[in-house]
Amino acid sequence: MKKVITRFPPSPTGYFHIGSARTALFNYLFTAHHKGIMYLRFEDTDKERSSKKYEDDIIEGLQWLGIGYTMGDTSRQSERISVYAGYVKQLIDHGRAYEAEAGTNDPTKKIVRFKNPKTTISFVDLVRGEVRFDTTDLGDFVIAKNIDEPLYHLAVVIDDHEMSVTHVIRGEDHISNTPRQILILEALQFVRPEYAHIPLILAPDRSKLSKRHGAVSINEYRKMGFLPQAVVNYLALLGWNPGGEKELFSLEELVKMFEIGNINQDGSIFDLEKLRWFNRQYLLAREDASFAKEAEAILRESISAKNLPWNDSVGKRLTVLLRERVSVWEDIRALVREGEFDYFFTAPRLEAATIPGKGSDANAAIAHLEYIRGVLAPLSPKEFESVERIKSAVWEYATKEGRGAVLWPLRYSLTGKERSPDPFAICVIIGKDATLERIENARNILKAS
Repeated sequence: MKKVITRFPPSPTGYFHIGSARTALFNYLFTAHHKGIMYLRFEDTDKERSSKKYEDDIIEGLQWLGIGYTMGDTSRQSERISVYAGYVKQLIDHGRAYEAEAGTNDPTKKIVRFKNPKTTISFVDLVRGEVRFDTTDLGDFVIAKNIDEPLYHLAVVIDDHEMSVTHVIRGEDHISNTPRQILILEALQFVRPEYAHIPLILAPDRSKLSKRHGAVSINEYRKMGFLPQAVVNYLALLGWNPGGEKELFSLEELVKMFEIGNINQDGSIFDLEKLRWFNRQYLLAREDASFAKEAEAILRESISAKNLPWNDSVGKRLTVLLRERVSVWEDIRALVREGEFDYFFTAPRLEAATIPGKGSDANAAIAHLEYIRGVLAPLSPKEFESVERIKSAVWEYATKEGRGAVLWPLRYSLTGKERSPDPFAICVIIGKDATLERIENARNILKAS
């Protein structure tokens, strides 16, 4: 195979969303697999809607995902107007295009139409097999607003030629553009690249993916705390099947395994929960110290934003619990906003009527709390770092007296919530002093009620 050259040519008229990211990834995987070159170029002929901020968003997203690219001499169409004008003149001079009235009130305003030979175009799509089009219905289509303002179909054909692009890999929504572009490149006597049209990413109801389904900027996923490795892994498996049961692949493994013929023809469903699952696998694979460092930083920032008193030792211990509960970093911020961790950093407000729990009374609850405090007080600080040690001090009594009756007032006195994590784990996280103080507080409230 000759040197593989591909291109990822986004229009900088919007943010870098999931569909564009997967197209870029498939181009990259195919190119890297064949040790070729992938160019990034911006198709910015839509002057009114194109923006530098969108270019920056696309570049930032590509770099975050680890998708390598080359910026060639044809990186922006807006900088190549004179080049396109030369080809427009060539087409007109050879009778393959002509100027026509634009259909406005100004008779001097001219557009340029391609003179359609009305032939049948066929090409072998690397994903879909042979595709045939009768171009008769296309008519003489417009290729430029005027000599100096090319439209998409002309510009893309010229850019691909001058970049020596060998493979055009893009979404299936572009398949209807292919016959026009083949007609133009044949008129200009360019070498035809190979085409591969990949299926679209669909919403769960198989409709077009929109923002409400998750079609937001890739950089929004970054802000939410998704890991680039997880996003790349998930996107690669949206429409491509490497075979086998394995689901977790590094970018290097994907490059090695990628075969364009294994891309599915059917649309792929974007599932945010599945993406979260992938991200959780990568979080779980992190070393404890790496996870704890980042989790603690996010937790501290979120707790401080609520004006709650930060406690270093509590924060460090809490990261163990966080590892069991979060799939993406944003989950930590969400849990803090919802008040899930308030009681770790500040004593809860208790309702006397709730402390005993259902089917129990104040006197029984007082007795249970006094017993628990009595067996926990002698434990050393080192023993209080062990969930099993704390549990073993209480468990025999709780089993004898009724676990619900004993553990409910303990849990509630520590958290002020009817639902919470394992109370023994909470004891370890908040520490011995806070545990004993909260048990004593609940006991005093009951005695005073």
